[in-house]
Amino acid sequence: MKEGYQGIYEGLTVLVTGHTGFKGSWLSLWLQELGAKVVGLSLEPTAPSHFEASRIGEGMVSLIGDVRDFSVVNEVIQKYRPAAIFHLAAQSLVLASYQSPKETFDVNAGGTVNILEAVRHCPSVRAVVVITTDKCYENQEWIWGYRENDPLGGADPYSASKCMAEHVVRSYRASFFQREDAAMIASARAGNVIGGGDFSANRIVPDAMKALMENRTIVVRNPTSVRPWLNVLDPLHGYLLLGSHLLSRGRQYAEAWNFGPMETRGVDVQTLVEKAIDLWGTGEWVHQGNPQAKAEKGYTYAEMGLLRLNWDKAAHRLGWRPFYSWEKALEETVDWFLAFNKGSVQMKEVSLSHLHAFVDELVEV
Repeated sequence: MKEGYQGIYEGLTVLVTGHTGFKGSWLSLWLQELGAKVVGLSLEPTAPSHFEASRIGEGMVSLIGDVRDFSVVNEVIQKYRPAAIFHLAAQSLVLASYQSPKETFDVNAGGTVNILEAVRHCPSVRAVVVITTDKCYENQEWIWGYRENDPLGGADPYSASKCMAEHVVRSYRASFFQREDAAMIASARAGNVIGGGDFSANRIVPDAMKALMENRTIVVRNPTSVRPWLNVLDPLHGYLLLGSHLLSRGRQYAEAWNFGPMETRGVDVQTLVEKAIDLWGTGEWVHQGNPQAKAEKGYTYAEMGLLRLNWDKAAHRLGWRPFYSWEKALEETVDWFLAFNKGSVQMKEVSLSHLHAFVDELVEV
């Protein structure tokens, strides 16, 4: 393989938090294919889920626990002594953050503190990649992409909690991880990730897939919103590449990194939904506005209208780039859900076929 991390993860014990979630399950599957000894710590998977549908737990140590509980986090890290950690466990939904703000801050900020505090007392850990979000940037409604040195900020609880996680990473790195033998801590910020097996609520692509499977009209809140749509395997490739650079090349990569899409203009929600309907072969959508903004809900809902990422740094220093256009990313997503909707397909084989096809793209470069 020419992904940039040949043999780096083979035989290595790697902890993935949030391994039962959408991105965490795909990352766990990929690490298994790379020969890593994968340990996962997460809440119970939802039903349905990519983790269960693709039987990902069969190839790893799957532990159920809450990253808000430091004793659980510390016990797992001390017992399994991972060399690398990918921290993906999070409350990752903007709307849910309005409904449960304390939980969002406790998981996203406090959970990150627990991971890094446990790492501080475990010398086996050499590299940690903390996954945050593109929404950690202070919203400027710019037409150009945010860069890693742009100001952080967030009005909604989700964005603010991820901004806090970034500050936690920076503080711990500066305060406790400067020695030569200390772990190297990096953060990764990706765009709106889509792909097969995402069953999350209140996300346009999963909502669209569920509506199409149930022959319902797709409800769209903000058809003109522009987002940096990215196939799930593109940022995961970035995370793995970043982790391998930390493990093999050192501390100069212990920084914040953006992983964004191929398109420079971004794509609006209406265009995405209409393309999904075309790929599915049937369906319709309707604009329903934003009911979450009503005063009786007890909060004021704010959502970015224009959001783009600049990933020049990852391109120049990691040799990373996205391989799938937004059309290809959506095509892969619809293909996975069409197979799942049949009910008689072995989804692990489908997921592996998608992963191997993506790796083939890397090999050919």
